[in-house]
Amino acid sequence: MATTSMPQNRRPSFERMEATLLACPKCKRAVKVRKRLLLVLPNGDKYLYVCPDCGSTCGETIETPSPAGIR
Repeated sequence: MATTSMPQNRRPSFERMEATLLACPKCKRAVKVRKRLLLVLPNGDKYLYVCPDCGSTCGETIETPSPAGIR
């Protein structure tokens, strides 16, 4: 079976994925999470994904700013 490599100059189909449904550790089920800004850092903003039912943290992410001019 032959494998083909992707061209090096190919851009990804998306910049960033956004979580909307995560497993809550307290409720023991998947919930539609709310994204809350926690910290503004020099390298980006840190967000928590919070369960709307119990308020538990289901995940976190740091969003780095995109380079100027790229959207």
